[in-house]
Amino acid sequence: MEAQQPHYQTLDYNTLNGGVARHYEPFEDEILRGNTMDGLVRLGAGVFGRLAPYSAWHIEAHQFRIEVNGEEVGRPTPEGVHRDGVTFVLMAMIGRNNAIGGESTVFNLEKEPVAKFTLSDVLDVALVNDERVYHGVSPIEQVDPRLA
Repeated sequence: MEAQQPHYQTLDYNTLNGGVARHYEPFEDEILRGNTMDGLVRLGAGVFGRLAPYSAWHIEAHQFRIEVNGEEVGRPTPEGVHRDGVTFVLMAMIGRNNAIGGESTVFNLEKEPVAKFTLSDVLDVALVNDERVYHGVSPIEQVDPRLA
């Protein structure tokens, strides 16, 4: 396991945040070494390992938290439809509360939509071949401002 590192994408892949080293809070040790993370890494390694058995591995993990306050919408992918510049992506929903939206769309390389879904329940997972598709997520809004 490597030390905590910033996430970096080139401007070719992310015209909004590319070229910038983005720092995220490190995982708490109990989460990083817990059963859920272990299961997600094993799932990704099992599936992606079969798809690209002779590839070198570099695994990054980030905890994205999208919060909405009733006045502004949350933008999970502010850069819009994009590719991440990696081989594969595993997205997992850890929790969702008082929110609507967040529909993921997968696009072919001509940027035509081919699939839509919403990760809404705990451990809903999407596996993406980043070399073959683009993806994006619609804005998220608060359902009931009284439950903030």
